[in-house]
This record gives sequence, C-alpha cells and structure tokens, in this order.
Amino acid sequence: MSEPVGRVLGTEDATPLTFWVAVRPGTYLQLDDVVATTRHVPGHDPVTIAGVVTQVRARHEGAQFDSDVFLISDGTLPAQVQEAAEITTTRVDPEVYVPPLPGTVVRRAVDDERATALHFDRMERTLPVGLGRDGQPVFLNADFLDGTRGAHVSISGISGVATKTSFATWLLYSAFHSGAFGAEAVNTKALIFNVKGEDLLLLDHANNRLNEDTREAYTKLGLPARPFSSVAVFAPPRPGDPDGTADVACRSYGVNSFYWTIAEFCSEKLLPFLFADADDDRQQYTMVVHQVAARLAREAEPKEDGAALIDGELVRSFEELVDLITDRLTNEETRGQWAGSAVGLGTVNAFIRRLVAAKRDLSRLIRGDLPARRAHAISTEGGAQLTVVDLHNLPDRAQRFVVGVTLRAEFERKERSGTARPLLFVVLDELNKYAPREGTSPIKDVLLDIAERGRSLGVILIGAQQTASEVERRIVANSAIRVVGRLDAAEAARPEYGYLPPAQRQRAVLAKPGTMFVAQPDIPVPLVVEFPFPAWATRPSERGEPSTPPPRTSVSGADPFAVIGAASATASDDEFPF
Repeated sequence: MSEPVGRVLGTEDATPLTFWVAVRPGTYLQLDDVVATTRHVPGHDPVTIAGVVTQVRARHEGAQFDSDVFLISDGTLPAQVQEAAEITTTRVDPEVYVPPLPGTVVRRAVDDERATALHFDRMERTLPVGLGRDGQPVFLNADFLDGTRGAHVSISGISGVATKTSFATWLLYSAFHSGAFGAEAVNTKALIFNVKGEDLLLLDHANNRLNEDTREAYTKLGLPARPFSSVAVFAPPRPGDPDGTADVACRSYGVNSFYWTIAEFCSEKLLPFLFADADDDRQQYTMVVHQVAARLAREAEPKEDGAALIDGELVRSFEELVDLITDRLTNEETRGQWAGSAVGLGTVNAFIRRLVAAKRDLSRLIRGDLPARRAHAISTEGGAQLTVVDLHNLPDRAQRFVVGVTLRAEFERKERSGTARPLLFVVLDELNKYAPREGTSPIKDVLLDIAERGRSLGVILIGAQQTASEVERRIVANSAIRVVGRLDAAEAARPEYGYLPPAQRQRAVLAKPGTMFVAQPDIPVPLVVEFPFPAWATRPSERGEPSTPPPRTSVSGADPFAVIGAASATASDDEFPF
C-alpha cells in the first residue's frame, strides 16, 4: 500500500522535470527513494508523475538569523522544523508534461508503481544488478548489455575502494544465472584479465565468509548463492622454468600456462604489440616495427619444436630473435632489407633500444624450447564459460603484450564466425593504461574496434578504470551502461561524470565499498545500488569448496586444464540454473 509522505511544495517552482516535496511530519524521505504523485488534467487520463529523491534538506521556518537556532531550541522564539525533498522526474504516464500542482499529495512508490517509475515494466529482459536503498531489486535492461540496443560497460572508481572488479564479476554472474539471456546464457562466454594478485583465480570456489544475510540478498535478486561453475585459468610460465610450469601459487590444478612460440610470433606479426604503450603518431620508429614484422613473417620457417629458421639462422629463444634483428639492422648491407631504404640510422637505433628493453620482460612468453604440440594458446573456445588470464606476475610491457595479442585473436575469431552469438564478454581493468586518451598503439586500436564494432559481432567490453577522464573518449562514449563507485573529489568534478546529479557527485566521494551508481539509457537518473558480497572466493583466505571437484589423481605429463575442462563439460544439469 502506497504511503503518503508529503505534498508538493508551493514555495519552490514545480516543473515537469523537477519539483520539491514538503515531507509530512512523522515520516521521512531519503536520497534515492522513489515517489509518485497524480494530477488530473482536463481531457486526459490522470497523469502520474514519478521520480527519485536527489536531494533532501531540513530547516527552521520562522528563523531569520543563524543565532535564532538557540532561541528556537530554548522555546523563546516560535518556529518549526520542516524537511523538504527534491524530486527528479523519471516517468510521466501518460506523457502529458505538466508540473504537479502545489499541495498535491505525494506517496512513496512501491511494488508495481515503483517498477513503473523506474521503467522496469518496459524492460523485456531484466538483469538484477543489486538492491536499492529501499532493499528492493534494481534491474538493468539486458538489451543495452548484449548489443540488442546498446553494449559495453564503463566502471570508474578509486582503486581498492570502488570494488570495480567485484562489480564486473557480479555483473557476469547475474548475466549467466538470472535467466535474462534465456537459453543463450549457457553458451555465453567471458574473458577476464586478472591484474591484481590472485584474487580472480578462485572464481569457481565457494566463499567461506558467506552468511545468511548475504544469501537472503541473493534470494531477493532471484539468484543462487554459489560460485561460478565453469572456469578455466591461464597463467604465464615461471621465469627460468624449462618445463613452462604455470606461475600460480593459489591453485594446484586447473591451470594452463600460456606462451607464444617463435614461429607464431613471426607468422602472426606480433612484433607491434611489444610497443603497445601509446606513442605519439610522429614517432618514426613505428615504420621500422611494421617493416621488421613483415620481414619476419616472410622469412621465418617454422620448426616442429616451436623454433623458427630465420634468414638462415635457427632461433629458439626471444633473446636470440632480438639479437638476430639487431644484427640485421646494424649491418649496413642488410639494414635496408629489414628496415626500408628511406629509414635513417637514428630511427633504427630508437627501435633497437626499445626492442632490447623488451628482452627481460618477454623472454618467458615468447620461446621455442617447449614441445610444439603442447597446448599453450589462450582461447575462449574451450568448454569453460569463464576464462581467466592471470597477468599479475608479469611486468607492465608483458601485460600489454598479452592483452593486445589475446584481444586481437578473440576479435578476429568472432569476425570469422560471422555471427554475434554466442556473446563474449571481455573484462579489462586499468583501461586507462591500455586505451589512454592521448596517443596511439596497437592495443588501443583493438579496443577502439571492439567499442565501435563489437556490438555487431557479439563482443561486449566491460572496462574498469580509476579515471574515466583519462580513457579514450570514443570508448567511454560507446558504453551504454556507466557505473561509478567511490571517486576522488577532483575526478568527480570532471565533465565525464556530467550524467550524475550534483548530489550524487558529492555522494560518490563518500560511497562505501559495494555501493555503485548505475546509469542506463532507459532511466534518466542513475540508480544507487548495493550488490551483495560475492558468493565466490575473492582471495585465497576466502576459499571454500570448488564447484567442480579436483581430479583425484594426477597423470604425469597430462595437461591439468584438460582434466578440469572435461569435468566442467560433464557437470550435472543443476550446475547451471538456466
């Protein structure tokens, strides 16, 4: 039953888009409450004007000076306290844009009226994103997530406080388990790059800190409280390990090491991704990069063990490859063949300096000393629904290389498939590092391609960054859904957050972990949500039972990922609530 909470204020202008409400004594309105009022208009059905509380104030009526507060409190000066709330309109039904009349009763919107006010009734497919301040579910229109009417998500907030990565994984969990995607959810895939610790390597393990209140929150949202059921983990090889063992501490099974052979590095023209930090377009050494990459693709003859015969020399390691390229570029007789005749020595030296600097960072990722038939490629085509690529042990240059090469490969695979289904979600933290506002780089080009064409190909980017103001504008502009957690005060003042009402900008500076401001095209006001504590382990200390039992015995020489992949593929039907 709707509760009357006040009347439309007559001392402030009321417009069809904003109005003020005098709060009734004995009740209250808080930020984010949903209210509604009705006006009778001649010749039309009654017009319901609904909105969200975006500001609340309280003051003494009858006071003239600041010091009057003491006299009023002592009872020597007559005055009364009056609260008022600013309402930002979210829905006018029917669409007759007239202001509510002063004195009209305003009620708290509940049940169907709340759903109507927040446009949930118009959403064909609703995706739960958390609970509102009233403790009721808040939904996202799935049409703006899967590419039907829009795509991509931008999440901003202070590192370690805004819970950006936690919200991104929560959004994936809701997409996989809510039923918003119907039967398609089973085949929907996600690719996550883990850049901070080993926090995302245990998504298929229950969280041992889950309590009854959290389980009740999941129940309210119509979701099961359990971990992801189908996860594949890829990690780089340990430095100096001749066997290429995955460099992971928190998992003893279900991890595959990834790397690229020398032959693949040459044939797939991966050299430009060694220079994936955004550079000025005027940097001439980039001409040498593409010339050398083309030369390697022509010259390299692959060998069975992943090595390559290049220009008459057998290359088995990245160090040997760098030395060969350096030798050809510093030799006057071969420099023109490898760099082009029009390139000067200074430009060649600039290229060599950067290439030699990559030796230490990339040597364990580009190699020709392991069995060629061994599985080593990162791919989402396997049986797992969620693929996690661990980067936290890699230096910055190597992280950029892995992200750029992997995204390009996945995007090209989706292009070749010719269909947008099944969807592929890509979760990438520190987006401002990979796609900064200034400069160009191969990885930035890939991310721009995903932002601008990914919707039609079924590639959905969920990008997280501390500062949206430092991310390429076209990527942020193509994000249909924008999410903000705790913000730095200076960042909150940036024009990139102009979609937040002034009060929400101020609140974003104070937001606690788990509180997010979610803006979507259907609703003119961002909604404040609290998403529940993850049901999956977010750090080793929270690790509970795995969703898929580990293999009982290990087989010497067997691929451990193949074991867990087979287990995931044969999981029982009740592992998937679709």
